[in-house]
Amino acid sequence: MFRQIISRSIEGATRASGRSNTKASWSATCIGDLLNAAITPSATGAACVCTTTADRMSVSPPECLKMPINVPSKLLMGPGPSNSPLRVHYAMMKPLLGHLHPEFCKIMDDVKEGLRYVFQTNARVVCCVSGTGHAGMETTMTNLLEPGDVILVAQNGIWGERAADMARRHEADVRVIEKPAGEVFSLEELDSALAKHKPAVLFMVQGESSTGALQPIEGVGPLCRKYGTLLAVDTVASLGGVPFYMDAWDVDLVYTGTQKVISAPPSMAPIAFNERAMTKVNARKVPVRSFYEDITWLANYWGCDDMPRRYHHTAPISSVYALREALSIVCEEGLESLWSRHSECAQMLHRGIKDIGLQMFIEDPSKRAPTVNTIKVPEGLDWMKVVKYFMSKYMVEISGGLGPSAGKVWRVGLMGYNCTPENVDLVLKIMKEALEDAKKPTSQL
Repeated sequence: MFRQIISRSIEGATRASGRSNTKASWSATCIGDLLNAAITPSATGAACVCTTTADRMSVSPPECLKMPINVPSKLLMGPGPSNSPLRVHYAMMKPLLGHLHPEFCKIMDDVKEGLRYVFQTNARVVCCVSGTGHAGMETTMTNLLEPGDVILVAQNGIWGERAADMARRHEADVRVIEKPAGEVFSLEELDSALAKHKPAVLFMVQGESSTGALQPIEGVGPLCRKYGTLLAVDTVASLGGVPFYMDAWDVDLVYTGTQKVISAPPSMAPIAFNERAMTKVNARKVPVRSFYEDITWLANYWGCDDMPRRYHHTAPISSVYALREALSIVCEEGLESLWSRHSECAQMLHRGIKDIGLQMFIEDPSKRAPTVNTIKVPEGLDWMKVVKYFMSKYMVEISGGLGPSAGKVWRVGLMGYNCTPENVDLVLKIMKEALEDAKKPTSQL
């Protein structure tokens, strides 16, 4: 039967070739080849159909995926991500909606209102980039910078380094002012640098998680306006843990991450552009280089303009649910209470670290971010032994240094859901044990 079907197809193709062109003749030849390849005699003489698909399959289903997923329960007391409340996990279990369904658009609108609260802004363009904190940084550079634009980066850790790297990739004229790890910039230093470089954009990091430094932002905005400069601030490791006022401080663009103080899973970068920032975007001479990160498209998809929402990309639906629930928890507690809780727990940690004979990496308490706390590694001590002790004995994560602090510090995160006196007590208890264990001689056996 199969041979008869194929034969009829060959006859039809052959007749067609006499009327038209060589395409049909080519088709007849291919069908004939298929007939010869697909039908072979069996041992009994009957024809059997061979599946060429199986012959082409070179990768089998992996054995690892036949086993259940293994996700142990760990307390994440490093620089992020933080653990999420059960309410946030339950929110992610809700049924999926379409990315433009009216019910989902309402959830997006709720998220925007929550973000306006945590950013302390009435800016119209408040939305999320689908991606982690790096996506917020990249979106900043992609939209604000055109080739040749001068950007001044205040660099005192790895995030300033990465911002400068991204800006260079957009062919900006990158100027950098630097401070040693753990130090911050004064208004006088910033005023002098702005006067010298006259940049289109000044980029700063409020909470430098690689060093634990807390950069004061108040007063920088008016300086930038004096020089016609836009102020862009990274608050990934600080927002919600310390005061931040986008409008009152004249910040033009701010972004953060969902996985730190907000305590939602990593997946999105909340971001806000004020009118000054959007004026720069709308006056661009060349298109935004990234369609995915084009804020005019993102703003429309998130309902930040007067136009009907257009499809831009499929938002991470369940992650948006999670963020809405996490923001609801933040709003229930209130920002003032949230800021106080982080300050009090950080001070408790700092006192305990001193009591067990360790030192904070940043000597001046006013320059320390309460969210990511950096502790000096004593001379001659293997920092990794302590990190491993935390994990192997208690399933608690703390981290080593990053960038300029690598090998010099431990980083302890006190962020959002994890920022409690009980967790501070636990970290101090384990740290004391881990230090004693790390001082034991290594067995030679």
